[in-house]
Amino acid sequence: MPSDTVLGAGVSPAAPAPTYRITALIVASALFMEQLDSTVLSTALPTMARSFGVSPLDMSVALTGYLLSLAVFIPASGWIADRFGARNVFCAAIAIFMAGSLLCAQAHSLPFLVFARVLQGLGGAMMVPVGRLVILKTVSRADFVSAMAWVMVPALIGPVIGPMVGGVIVTYLDWRWIFYVNLPLGVVGIALASRYIDNVCEEIRRPFDVLGLLLSGTSLASLLFAFETGGRGEASPRTALLLLVVGLVTGALYIAHARRHAAPILDLTLMRLKTFRLSVIAGGLARITAGAMPFLLPMMMQLGFGMSALHSGLVTFVSAAGAMAMKASAAPILRRFGFRNTLIWNSVIASAFLAIYATFRPDWPLAAIYLVLLIGGFSQSLQFTAYNTIAYAEVERDRMSAATGFYTTMQQMMLSLGICVSASVLHVAVAVSGRTQPVMADFSAAFLTVTSISLLAAFVCARLPRTAGDDLTGRGPAIAEPAKGS
Repeated sequence: MPSDTVLGAGVSPAAPAPTYRITALIVASALFMEQLDSTVLSTALPTMARSFGVSPLDMSVALTGYLLSLAVFIPASGWIADRFGARNVFCAAIAIFMAGSLLCAQAHSLPFLVFARVLQGLGGAMMVPVGRLVILKTVSRADFVSAMAWVMVPALIGPVIGPMVGGVIVTYLDWRWIFYVNLPLGVVGIALASRYIDNVCEEIRRPFDVLGLLLSGTSLASLLFAFETGGRGEASPRTALLLLVVGLVTGALYIAHARRHAAPILDLTLMRLKTFRLSVIAGGLARITAGAMPFLLPMMMQLGFGMSALHSGLVTFVSAAGAMAMKASAAPILRRFGFRNTLIWNSVIASAFLAIYATFRPDWPLAAIYLVLLIGGFSQSLQFTAYNTIAYAEVERDRMSAATGFYTTMQQMMLSLGICVSASVLHVAVAVSGRTQPVMADFSAAFLTVTSISLLAAFVCARLPRTAGDDLTGRGPAIAEPAKGS
């Protein structure tokens, strides 16, 4: 078993090239488990809604609760990994995720399911960011794009097979098996991590920002619950407004606190880095749309097209297959066109194909739907690979923990917001029409709303420098890195 590795200021452990690939694949396996869980759950939501005796639209809170938990707890992941070691935290996170999965499988009501999903989110908040942090601290800048591809390739298998697995489980088994399948995956993940991942720690001890975590967590939770409950009509306008005010006030208090704290839980000074700032903003706009897709597509196929859960899963998996196919193309495309041009034009292309989703109707040929989903998935995956890489172009190694926590928090916030926005549009459309179930026109309105948001990212990406990230793709001269141990 690898021994603990302490990273001091400017010091990194020298590891052979295959090591980071093995580590990346283990991290990707954890992300695979997380993504499989989410995509399988999305496909099963209508069936689970019948089991709990609630509306299918109300089930969006099960997705939002998990993403909310991620957003609240991810900021602490960097500090905890630095303090207790990446391997220890990674394995503990998988164990917590497994415990949450077991409780989800035992749920007999929607509130209990949401509680269990929040516990799952606590585990997920540590799994992937901590693994990504190890990679960012040990991989050379020239290998960033390749390393991210190694991390993402197995993880993309989850969305590819998730809808099909969900359809099979819902059609032939009890929906509770959705969560039971996580248990053997978690056991394997812990065994591999214990064997191959070094327990990377930081020599420098920073104080834990307890007040910052409370303020940021309260702000994020209040804002998301205001959007979620207000949009679905479950809270009165007064309650939703109160939550919104609490979120804004505690957010302002956190900003004031962060300016005074030596090591805030969310380091806002990272936004002074241009590539990081633009990736957070543009990536956030695109992720609002991405967060809505796993919620809208399966529900439209089942409620609008009248498909079974299995049939809808077989259709929607094509989008993830397109994402999978893109990974071999990411590095050559970014090397040929650069980050700026790729992000601008691909934002337009991805948004255009996502807008076509709004025109889907039951009489469309399946081959045409498959083609649109395939290209849409390809474009979206290219976009997020570029965002996830360019974000760290100007970040120094000793700030990687803070940058990973901040970036992943914003990433999960926007994914949660995507579910809230799409669910809100559906609820408003249903309420205005006086119906009890959404129809195809309601889904079209939701798709067009979230797609218009993602299109705004192209204008933000236009502010990137033309040479941004060139050293990460080989387009420009590589930046010399400090010698190991210097």
